[in-house]
Amino acid sequence: MRVLAAVDKFRGTATAHEVARAIAEACWTTGHECIELPMADGGEGTLAALGGANRTLQVQGPLGAPVEAAWRFHRGTAVIEMALASGLQLIGGAEHNDVIAASTIGTGQLIDAALNLGADRIIVCLGGSATTDGGLGAVQAITVPARLKRVEFLVACDVTTNFLDAAEIFAAQKGATATQIKFLTTRLAGTADLYRQRFNVDVTRVAGGGAAGGLAGGLFALGATLLPGFDIVAEEVGLDEAIESCDVIITGEGRLDGTSFDGKVVGSIAALGKQQRKTVHAICGDVHASAHIHLKRLGIDATSLRE
Repeated sequence: MRVLAAVDKFRGTATAHEVARAIAEACWTTGHECIELPMADGGEGTLAALGGANRTLQVQGPLGAPVEAAWRFHRGTAVIEMALASGLQLIGGAEHNDVIAASTIGTGQLIDAALNLGADRIIVCLGGSATTDGGLGAVQAITVPARLKRVEFLVACDVTTNFLDAAEIFAAQKGATATQIKFLTTRLAGTADLYRQRFNVDVTRVAGGGAAGGLAGGLFALGATLLPGFDIVAEEVGLDEAIESCDVIITGEGRLDGTSFDGKVVGSIAALGKQQRKTVHAICGDVHASAHIHLKRLGIDATSLRE
């Protein structure tokens, strides 16, 4: 029997690669072949799923201090994970953030570096941001934005939030007060006006424009195509072919709940498995009650490691 281990990270416990390897070891030990396919949904961990970093660049962190940001450049394709340049983790969490000052300049510097190396394809992975600057820092850090017209420019989004809603929905978890959220929302509106005037693009009308505090919208103004992160990863790693070649799929993540079936790894894997009439089983750190209705709909079993 051939098993496909297509799993997301167990946040704070194990990377997707580590989880896939553990499943594979169990399969091989019991006499079953296993294909390891670490997955991600466009947020944190996507760089690792797409081959991992092979270089670093010192850029401006979210609050101005320099950071060594890991990224990937291989055969003309650049993969940039914004959390490694402008992420909340870089400053020690929300309690240390200055939500008004936090900037995506470092992410823009990585994009600029990719252009300088002659990239013909750039993938920017969102999620885990410290910022709500509407991507203005990144846009301003790209020295000649017109160069992006000659490359395939993709943004992997893990949410579908509107640009103007970015502060209201996500800024609190980045440390913003109610007053700051109102200020940030007003500032986002002003930034949208700026993009409309400078690039003739209305970033408020694109689904996902509010991802990463509006960074997705800013990059959209420069010509980027916003796509569900899972779809980009699935295409890059050859997920469809891997599913077709296996008998059983094992997927999983740290916590399975209702949101896991909204463009995330487990729900997407389960749906694809069902389409190809494969047996799918999910192994998760914890399974919340809100997941059960989706598990039943898709006809898959889930095992909680806490039980």
